[in-house]
Amino acid sequence: MAKAASKPTRAAIDRGNFPHLIEALKKKGYRVVGPQVRDGAIVYDELDDVSELPIGWTDVQSEGRYSLKKRSDEAVFGYTVGQHSWKQFLRPPVVTVWQGKRDGLQAIPPNFDVPSYAFFGVRACELNAIAIQDKVYLQGPFVDPGYAALRKKAFIVAVNCGEAGGTCFCASMKTGPQVNGEFDLSLTEITEKGNHRFLVDIGSKRGDEVMKDVPHREATAEDIAAAERVVAEAEKHMGRTLNTDGIREVVYENTEHPRWDNVAARCLTCGNCTLVCPTCFCMTMEDHTDLHGKTASRVKRWDSCFTLDFSYIHGGSIRTSVKSRYRQWLSHKLATWQDQFGTSGCVGCGRCITWCPVGIDITEEAAALRVKPVMETQHGNS
Repeated sequence: MAKAASKPTRAAIDRGNFPHLIEALKKKGYRVVGPQVRDGAIVYDELDDVSELPIGWTDVQSEGRYSLKKRSDEAVFGYTVGQHSWKQFLRPPVVTVWQGKRDGLQAIPPNFDVPSYAFFGVRACELNAIAIQDKVYLQGPFVDPGYAALRKKAFIVAVNCGEAGGTCFCASMKTGPQVNGEFDLSLTEITEKGNHRFLVDIGSKRGDEVMKDVPHREATAEDIAAAERVVAEAEKHMGRTLNTDGIREVVYENTEHPRWDNVAARCLTCGNCTLVCPTCFCMTMEDHTDLHGKTASRVKRWDSCFTLDFSYIHGGSIRTSVKSRYRQWLSHKLATWQDQFGTSGCVGCGRCITWCPVGIDITEEAAALRVKPVMETQHGNS
């Protein structure tokens, strides 16, 4: 995890020198993971050089809709977020936590010799999502050793948003578009007046060491002012808003609101929202043996509160209806998460809206709970 630099500094990298940043990270031994275009979407995967970034591409997002289109410029970070999140690297979808061999009853512990990742292009909402995952896995009486090993080595290059997507509402959640939290380096891309450059905030000693290998100059007042305008413009154009005032109480007081039936009629319980969410952390354990009965293993894998098995106890599932499962998910995000971890479970990235096949919008559902339902008139009354 990032340790603060002795003296926070700001620098500027001209576009021509930008490729040196990835080269410097690789020189330090990091496996650089960042955005790239694949199969009609922007995904996160290992990068070899800067040419693999989604240069000149942007995404168009709305409820249940996602597409890419070319930009009129050569912006490197001119998109918002795709379906991937960084949790797939910090908390892989499938992890073997224990193995055993029958011969001699040999136990094989998990391997925590993990790679050193450099996450390149972490948005403000995603940085807050990582901080929430840290609360879940690193704080409290139980620490996940696998997550801790990966998180300790991870180098974070964050990026301030220059524009908001059609389903973004990070400004409502106070998680963006301005980067806040722990990072090693933070970038703001500036393309105005044909002068393509990046303002760099150095947030750690590791970040300072990397920057020594990157040609840069001291940031000017003009660079800083231009970067502030970029972020301010993004904040003005959020695709969605969510009223968070008293949202915890609103959810608790409306567990029988008729809106739950409305959303249940549309929800497919596919679990897409939980898979793309950068904060969802539900998992299940599975035990496996080979056909000869000589080896056994315990595997941890991602799960979703939308599955029937998730709430299974002796005798059956306690959430058999679509209504109960959607209510569990939204209530946890906006209310009970605050009781557990002292923060909202939603960072306003909008992924659950974009990647829902029927276009269910969490901001719309939360707003509907604030509307007092119209009671049916009694028979005989006008």
